[in-house]
Amino acid sequence: MQHAPLLIDIAGTALTNDDRRRLAHPLVGGLILFARNWQNRARLTELTAGIKRLRPDLLICVDHEGGRVQRFRTDGFTHLPPMRALGDLWMQDALRAQDAATACGYVLASELRACGVDFSFTPVLDLDWGPSGVIGDRAFHADARVVTMLAKSLAHGLLRAGMAHCGKHFPGHGFTAADSHTDAPRDARPLKTILAHDAAPYDWLGSTLTAVMPAHVVYTKVDSRPAGFSARWLQAILRGRLGFGGAIVSDDLSMEGARRLAGRTLTPTGAVLTALDAGCDMALLCNQSLGNGSVIDDTIDGLARAQLDGRWQPRPASEARRLALLPATSALDWDTLMRTPDYLRALALVP
Repeated sequence: MQHAPLLIDIAGTALTNDDRRRLAHPLVGGLILFARNWQNRARLTELTAGIKRLRPDLLICVDHEGGRVQRFRTDGFTHLPPMRALGDLWMQDALRAQDAATACGYVLASELRACGVDFSFTPVLDLDWGPSGVIGDRAFHADARVVTMLAKSLAHGLLRAGMAHCGKHFPGHGFTAADSHTDAPRDARPLKTILAHDAAPYDWLGSTLTAVMPAHVVYTKVDSRPAGFSARWLQAILRGRLGFGGAIVSDDLSMEGARRLAGRTLTPTGAVLTALDAGCDMALLCNQSLGNGSVIDDTIDGLARAQLDGRWQPRPASEARRLALLPATSALDWDTLMRTPDYLRALALVP
């Protein structure tokens, strides 16, 4: 089985010839959409349909959490609350908060799927320790138990709408203040503490999670490498100790903080190879189609050369995990969705 580990991006609201060429490459397994790819629902639906005509197996992804991380906000898309709003609701009425979280997941997934999007990188499982501005109100709560229950409810809504999901950022990004988009965050707590708190939701959600995204954080008492480049974190702890069997998807490897390793900055190709070698099934490379897209082309060529040279070997198990993230059922079109009792009920429960 061919392994297609690269998740790339496109520059606009329609496919160019360069986009088609890159997406047709057998090492590319999908793409991530951004707000720049949005004009309206009709154009988004046309774009995703064109991608699927090119290759039905491509995984069309987006960061669509709610709050400040929601790529599509107009032309009928529901404005979903930040996850902290669900945590606040939990403090008033835990059962109502769980129902609201399920409703948010169902609305999120069913609206995306009606426009041809397969997968969203949600829920955030980071704890709201306070100092992390990049996480902030994206986190449900500071208590790992509350995070677990609300994330499980959100995932239930996503799965009801036929969408897989991705817990992030393993083992936890909420304790560090630095933003990995520009810096290399460091967390000096011992493994025992991290497992008892930040990583606990990954253990408790072991039978629920379909994918996990590791953090671009160095946990200095565990490994000198960031979690996304660490075989200890991904293979020994996440797969071995916690028993996770789903897909592991790297965080964006174009981030400046993401490519720093042992005092040097890796090339995008080097970062992809390091992430895959550590145990990631897919490698995410964002915002590189802007301009001439040479970084994407160089990375595809670099991975192909690494395969020919024997420096990287495709993994059938990784490809199976990628394909498992594709929806298994057909989606309702938007107009039909707007009339269904399940959607209308869920919409009424969104805070």
